[in-house]
Parts: sequence; structure tokens; C-alpha cells
Amino acid sequence: MSCQNYNIFNEIIRIFADILNTHLINYEIMKDFIKFLFASMLGFLIMSILIFFIFLGMITSIAGMMDEKETEVAENTLLHIKLNTPIIDRTSKDPFSDFDFASMEPTKSIGLNDVIKNLDKASRDPNIKGIYLDLSSIQSGMATIEEVRKALMDFKKSGKFILAYSDSYSQGAYYLATTADEIFINPEGMVDFRGLSAELMFFKGTIEKLDAEMQIIRHGKYKSAVEPFMLDKMSDENREQMNAIIDGIWDEIVTAISVSRNISVADLNKAADELALWDADNALKLHFIDGIKYKDEIIADLKQKLSVEEDDDIKTVSLGKYTNAADPGKERPDRKNRVAVIYAIGEIISGEGSDEIIGSDRISKAIRKARKDEKVKAIVMRVNSPGGSALASDVILREVKLAAAEKPFIVSMGNVAASGGYYIACAADKIYADPTTITGSIGVLGMIPNLEETMKNKLGITFDYVRSNENASMMTVNRPLTQYQKDVILVAIEDVYNTFVNHVAEGRDMTWEAVDAIGQGRVWVGSDALKIGLVDELGGLDKAIAHAVAEAGLETWTIKEYPVQKDPYEEIFKEMFGSASVNAQIKAELGENYKLYQYLKYWQEAKGIQARMPFDIYIN
Repeated sequence: MSCQNYNIFNEIIRIFADILNTHLINYEIMKDFIKFLFASMLGFLIMSILIFFIFLGMITSIAGMMDEKETEVAENTLLHIKLNTPIIDRTSKDPFSDFDFASMEPTKSIGLNDVIKNLDKASRDPNIKGIYLDLSSIQSGMATIEEVRKALMDFKKSGKFILAYSDSYSQGAYYLATTADEIFINPEGMVDFRGLSAELMFFKGTIEKLDAEMQIIRHGKYKSAVEPFMLDKMSDENREQMNAIIDGIWDEIVTAISVSRNISVADLNKAADELALWDADNALKLHFIDGIKYKDEIIADLKQKLSVEEDDDIKTVSLGKYTNAADPGKERPDRKNRVAVIYAIGEIISGEGSDEIIGSDRISKAIRKARKDEKVKAIVMRVNSPGGSALASDVILREVKLAAAEKPFIVSMGNVAASGGYYIACAADKIYADPTTITGSIGVLGMIPNLEETMKNKLGITFDYVRSNENASMMTVNRPLTQYQKDVILVAIEDVYNTFVNHVAEGRDMTWEAVDAIGQGRVWVGSDALKIGLVDELGGLDKAIAHAVAEAGLETWTIKEYPVQKDPYEEIFKEMFGSASVNAQIKAELGENYKLYQYLKYWQEAKGIQARMPFDIYIN
């Protein structure tokens, strides 16, 4: 072999060796890559399985909450009432309406409609021997508490006992507890009995610090929804109506307690002024309670009332579970004769709305559907609203008038039915309100912020415009309104106010001047609204339904509720894979401060002329 050939052969051997060595290295790299790939795939698979089972657990938990299977009530059972979740007007089928995202557990609220039904059913149920009121604080408006209290008083007519016990009572809880035959408290407990107050928040200082301006156009000297943006305290007119509301509600409370506990109104007010019930011994001495006991002693008392042996357990059923119990004393429902109950709950907006927001499209459709249903013989509309869009209110009122022309149309007012809430109610044949309902507020307002100086002074942002016409840019928040533009808006507001007053005058058979005299945006408590003709009778939803039945001449009937609530399982998947229930998470995070968030969000999104109550009242 020649030297040249030898060199060529060696070069070929070297190249082959290099290729072989490279493949060996690549094999090691590929082996590590495949190991990592399979490990990642296995981790992803395990994580997916875990997420699936967590999701399945959530669905199972929520499904359990919505389980509609019949509740069996054994003999000698005690109805256990806690009311530790908000009492809404209508029990919601939305599984996320009260979902606790902190604990990932459902906490189902019960509606006033089911509370009243359950207490009536329990009064006739031979297996229910009495009620245990296990109360500390009630999350509800005063008118709702009033209706629950009346239902408890009606239950007592059955001759069955009610016993109340708590470590401590809030004022609302104590008000309900006074329906009991006996009231007990923990030795270290207290009764928070101090009178009522209403606190209003003002933003004038904040607006000034931001170099902003709130441009306000209103009708009515009492239309004080705008006051938080232009004053730093209540106007004299607002203070006058606030005092009237607080005093009216407090008088109703102390009068009812005086009758139940046989304590004079003067002594009740004296105890409130002196904070005398913050000590359990004082509460007993002043006859506000009947005894001071520990929980185990209460259980022993209940066993004695139920004739249960000391070592045996008491059979109980919660108010929520009792909703699904059979009604032994009720006849088969007459589905040919129906009374439609339409729930109009929340602020009024144009569009669809929800169970918590009155959408003009949704409520109008519900009223129209009830009107056209031949099986519906009468309509009751439950209104619990501070008002909202004047236009949306007028759209709903049109359907109310059409329905009232064909069938008995009755309105039941809840905690509040004011401004737009009164607007949609005024054409009813008859209006019922609770003594503590807040209503009226016949007035209109417009409010447009001017952030020109805020943007310039705080952020260094300026704006310039081109426009085809003189007033093309009038609704922007980045420049002030001209006087001409303010005058135009005022004319529109005056027109809406005149229309509002005309509707009320027609519906309530009053003169324009008479309505204007009690209008001007003033808010009234239910008992005062009765005196001035804004409502016809004091009473709750059950009384309104009874009147509708009588007007329709029905002997047997069934209740049909509107708007029809969406399928709960459909809501689960919509929330899980859609909006993810952001509002429910915010509500869980903010707690009671969620009300402030709702208030600010409403004014941020409010459009057009507003017929809204002057303020949101939260009574402690």
C-alpha cells in the first residue's frame, strides 16, 4: 500500500471514529432529553388528575348545596333558625351567589320568600314542636327583619314554643328574639341596644384634593344623592329627612318590643341611652331577657320541652333544609290558577340585568309574560330598589300599566322602593309597604365629572379637540360643561321630573301639586308614606299576595315566580369557564365594605338622567 493510500485510509478511519463518537454523545443527550420529557409528561398528568378531582369536589359540593331531594322530618323535631347569612328577597339558584372563595365552600343564603313559606309550613307541621332561635347578628334591611318577625308571631298562634339564645345579640337579632316565649343569653354576653344611626360619607374634600369637579344638575331640594360630591356634611333638608327616617324606624322597633316584653317605651329608650344592656345581669334585671345560661343548659331546657331523654340527641332541621320538606297541611296546588310574583331587586339599568340588578329588558319581559299567561290571574311585584336609570324605569312602568289594565296588579315594597323604585310601582292597583320601608324620593338628577384639572395638574395630561358642531364634545369628562349645556340638561331633568310626577298623580289619584309637595326628592319611611298617600296599606309580601288572591276571586291557586331563574348547572359552567364570578370573589374579600364598592361602581357606570334614592342607608 502506498504511503498516500495509507494516509487516506487513516483519514477515513478517523472520520468514522469521530462519527461514531458523536453518535454516542448524541445518544446520551437524547437519553437525558427523553427522561426529562417523560418526567414532565408524568408531572403534568398527575397535576391534571389532581385539578380534575379538586374541580370534581367543588362541583360535588355545589351540587350538594343545590340538592333538591325531599327532607324527611322526624317526629318531635325542633326547627333550628340561625339566619347567619344575608336574607335576600328570593332564594337564588346561582351556585356562586354566596360561594366562599376563601374556604372554597358554598354558603347558601335563604330568601325571604322561603323563610315565610317555611314558618307557615312549620306552624302546621305536626312533626315540628317548636323553634330554637339561635341568633347573634342579622344581615338584612329592617323591613325584611320586620317581615320575618311577623312570620314568627304568626307561627306562635299555633301554640308551639319559640326559645331564643345567643352569646350576644345585635339590635336586629334582639328585635327578632322578642318574638320568643323565653330569651336567654350567655353569662358573659350582652345586648347591643343603643338606638339607630345612619352614617353618610362625603367626597367633597377628596374631589378638591384631586382638582376635580362634579357638575351637578338636579330637581328637588331633598335630592341629596349629589350631596356627597358637593358638601362635607348633610344639608338642613337632608338632615330633616334623615331624622324622620331614623326616628320612624326606631319608634316602630321600640313599640313592638314594648308590647312583646311589657316594657314601657320610655324605659326602652332610657336603657338605650345608658347602654344598660351591655351587661347580662342588667339585661335580666330590666326584663329584657328571661335568663342567663350556658349553651349546655339551653340544650337541657330544650330536651325537657321536647320530652327527650338526657342521653338522647335533639332532632333538629335547619330553615334551609326545611325548604325541601313536604307540606303536610297544604292541598295539591292549582296550576290552572296562578298568582305571578315578580321580583324587581336592585338598582335599575337598561338592558338585561340579573337577580341583583333590575334590567329593564328582563323585568319588562317577565311582566309581559305574566300578563299574557292565561293561567296567571293576578300579579304581585316585589320591589326592593333605590332606583336608577329614569329611562329604564319608564320602560318598566309601561309594562306595569299594560298588565294592570288586564289583571289585578299589586306591589309589595321591601327594604327600599324609592325614586326609580317608586316610579315602577306607582301605577299598581294597590301598594303595600312595611312600616320601616324607605320609599318616595320623587326626584331626578344628573351628574357629570370634570377631570380636566385633575389630568393636567396631577398627571400632566392635556386634551385638545376638533368637532363638527358646537356641542359635539359635551359629554366628555375631560372638559367642563358650558352654561348652555347645563341649561339643556336641566330642561331634560325638569321634563323627566314632570313626567315622574304625572305618573304618580295618575297612579295615586292625586293632583300634580299634591305630588310635587311631597316630592322634591324627599324620602319617607313606610308608616309616614301611608299618611301622605304614597302607599295604601302596611304589610309584607304575604299580605300583598293575599290581596291579589282576593281581587282575582281565587279559592285555590299556586305561586309562579318571575323572572325564571337560570339553570344552576348552566351557571356553574358559565362561572367556571367564563367570568369566573369576579364579583363573588370581590364580595368575599371586601365583606361589609362591598356595599361601598357597589355604590361607587354604580355611579361610575350610571348613564343618562337618574331617578335614584338620595343615598344608601345602612342601619346599625
